Amino acid sequence: MLRFAEVFPDGKIVNALSTQLGWTHFRHIIPLDDPLKRDFYAEMCRIERWSTRTLEKKISGMLFERTALSKKPVELAKQELIKLREEDKLTPDLVFRDPYFLDFLGLKDTYSEKDLETAILRELEAFILELGAGFSFVARQKRITVDDEDYYLDLLF
Repeated sequence: MLRFAEVFPDGKIVNALSTQLGWTHFRHIIPLDDPLKRDFYAEMCRIERWSTRTLEKKISGMLFERTALSKKPVELAKQELIKLREEDKLTPDLVFRDPYFLDFLGLKDTYSEKDLETAILRELEAFILELGAGFSFVARQKRITVDDEDYYLDLLF
């Protein structure tokens, strides 16, 4: 509890967070040494309603370090987190990451854009088919012609 009070000294912030985050969320956030990183994960948990398992995965995947926010000067990053807290609005610096981890696609060392598209579509297709009744997967790269011009739909449901 002492560590909790040290890392979250502002009572207003604690009250706001405690209504939306559980103690297990705080148990993952408190050990983080960087105050900016702690604020980032706390606010992202609140905004995106992460489970503790998701939070743990994001921390171990170094999400903060991969966002554009982490590359900004500290004062600008703090202002952006304050704005997030007040307006509940995500900015591009909080959303876009560098690099993206695409291990789940099973791609090897180097791959083309076509390989990336195929792998993403394969996973997306499997997910949609898993949903079951009410969904119909028709085709991948389905050619349609409009006004004598050919267009290709990535996925047709």
